[in-house]
Amino acid sequence: MPMFVDTSPPGQCIFCRLIAGEIPAARVYEDELTLAFMDIGQCNPGHVLVAVKRHAANLLELTEEEAGAVLRTARRVALAVRDTFDPPGLTLLQANGREGDQTVFHFHMHVVPRHADDGIALTWPRKEPPFEVLQGHAQRLRAALEQA
Repeated sequence: MPMFVDTSPPGQCIFCRLIAGEIPAARVYEDELTLAFMDIGQCNPGHVLVAVKRHAANLLELTEEEAGAVLRTARRVALAVRDTFDPPGLTLLQANGREGDQTVFHFHMHVVPRHADDGIALTWPRKEPPFEVLQGHAQRLRAALEQA
């Protein structure tokens, strides 16, 4: 993830200010619930951020309606990126919490056009637990989903 961290004072979210028009943004698309704008830290031409308009720090704070709206907007933007910049690949990235590499604590998703050797690395160690452990995790998650 980029090394940018929002240093706005408490209560002054940089994306809330951007959405309100208090700071400039190269806007790409807007609807009732979302705003898509160019990432100022462009890693490749066409790198866009899709944010919810209402302040929600992360995915867990979104309503189901907002979550659906973000993915619809991200798909719409991705199609425009494909048609405009013709990248051979595309990555959608969304981070939650400091340990999840989130750097701006206002929900947003990156739409990133990808090219060979573009310097972006999305890797992690494969831990490959035994199948019985995976079954146990799945059982716990099914139980949590039944409670929801």
